[in-house]
Amino acid sequence: MNNIQSQDAQFTQYPNQQLKTEDEIDLRELFSVIWQGKWLIIAITAVFAIGSVIFAIMQPNTYKSEALLAPASEEKSGGLGALAGQFGGLASMAGINLGGGGGVDKTQMAIEVMKSRQFTSEFIQKHNLLPDLMAVEKWNMSDNTISYDDEMYDATSKKWLREVKAPFKPKPSMQEAFKVFTKIITVNSAKDTGMVTVSVEHLSPAIAQQWVTWLIEDINKVMKEKDVAEANRSSEFLTKQIAQTNIADIRTILYQLIEEQTKTIMFAEVRDEYVFKTIDPALVPEVKAGPKRALICVLGTMLGGMLAVMLVLIRHFVRKED
Repeated sequence: MNNIQSQDAQFTQYPNQQLKTEDEIDLRELFSVIWQGKWLIIAITAVFAIGSVIFAIMQPNTYKSEALLAPASEEKSGGLGALAGQFGGLASMAGINLGGGGGVDKTQMAIEVMKSRQFTSEFIQKHNLLPDLMAVEKWNMSDNTISYDDEMYDATSKKWLREVKAPFKPKPSMQEAFKVFTKIITVNSAKDTGMVTVSVEHLSPAIAQQWVTWLIEDINKVMKEKDVAEANRSSEFLTKQIAQTNIADIRTILYQLIEEQTKTIMFAEVRDEYVFKTIDPALVPEVKAGPKRALICVLGTMLGGMLAVMLVLIRHFVRKED
């Protein structure tokens, strides 16, 4: 009885020491279990390491081409709002709303247009990029040609052969193409300098360079056509307003606004680099951008080691409970 009371008193007096002893026993048991299963851990880790090496070697090289762009300077005299601050009061007498001079930054708008589904779909269809985007298998460095997946696309007959379930069709839809395209294209704008970088990563370095060049050309063309169409509509509207008013001052303002729209159209037509000016054009890359084979091997080996340790511990504690 006295011995039991003595042990209880000892535990009450040194509870932390007792817990510490149990923790040490658990850690010793843990390391002992791992040591006993070391050969299984080594075997599983080796399998994962070899598998990751094989996987990394099988991955084809990808190449990234990029171009550095600068926002093109905008004409201060363009747009319906050019004279709004000066003649807005007089124009309102005729019931004409000239609008303000603010709005969305044209450079940022062009970047968002490049990322949009509509622009991407039109870009892919215009340049017939679908096979090189969805069915490419590898790039042949010797003759700079592309090999396609025979189960997806027949390059000779230009026919899609892939087997998919409804509602998908053998030929990929623009929604599928958009998802793939957004993974290989990058458009970034530097906040401090305002410079814009456009890059494309592809199995073929020549295709990557060509797509970047086409992207820059097409976005400048799309934004120019948009502004020209808007200026033409504005001119038509202003011409109708001139016919509906007899106030000399208002007619003078409207003629001046039409002149501004004409300047906007002329400015757009004479400049190809309408939104972006190319500072550093896209080149055919000589060095691969991916895959990072060393990183794949390291991560694969680490994953195998962790799974092996977990398997050994789980097996031990399951047997212990039984």
